[in-house]
Amino acid sequence: MATATATARHILVSSEEQCQQLKDEIEAGADFGGVAKAHSSCPSGAQGGDLGSFGPGQMVPEFDQVVFSADINTVQGPVKTQFGYHLLEVTSRTD
Repeated sequence: MATATATARHILVSSEEQCQQLKDEIEAGADFGGVAKAHSSCPSGAQGGDLGSFGPGQMVPEFDQVVFSADINTVQGPVKTQFGYHLLEVTSRTD
């Protein structure tokens, strides 16, 4: 049986308030990648938040839960992990 894989991008910030504010901006038409470059504290921000391709168990559990269940190309979050608050967007997934 093939393992599911997903590609996703995210934005990491330190507060839930900022996370929600950025989500509102993206839903109002702001570019996810541009917002990631401007605000994400994760090194992936430089690539517009792109995390590349990964399988279940390669990311923290809170991430996995969202990435392997959420609709493709919809912004999810705020998702709290030990790193802070994330906005997540699944860009593709194979089951």
